[in-house]
Amino acid sequence: MKSNRSAPASTVIPVLIYPDVQAAVDWLSAAFGFSERLRIGEGHRTQLKVGDGDLVVAEPRGDRQPPQPGQVSQSVMVRVEDARAHCERARVHGARILMEPTDQMFGERQYSAEDFAGHHWTFTQTLTDVDPADWGGQLTSG
Repeated sequence: MKSNRSAPASTVIPVLIYPDVQAAVDWLSAAFGFSERLRIGEGHRTQLKVGDGDLVVAEPRGDRQPPQPGQVSQSVMVRVEDARAHCERARVHGARILMEPTDQMFGERQYSAEDFAGHHWTFTQTLTDVDPADWGGQLTSG
């Protein structure tokens, strides 16, 4: 696969719509630890990085609108080193915690949060390697 400095390197790149792109960049950086990679136009869109992942924050346009209260059409999952510490950072910056950090039977500690614009996020920390068969899962590819 070719690389392009104008495009994030990740294979999957969520694009989330926010009413104010710069406010979203500032908030996501402070609350969730993202860093700005590339700004495109004044308030049009921005590429953000977190770990080895990427995210695009974009302005509303046509049918691309931020979530409405009471509607959830997607959730983004992000791997973190310490879910409890990450949750507290997010809480301090005003994230609405939907699920406190909880140890899951599949070897992850996860918490869920809603950001200031209504997007839902799950942050996950690996605790141990668990065979999916131990909890009812089934690996289908390598």
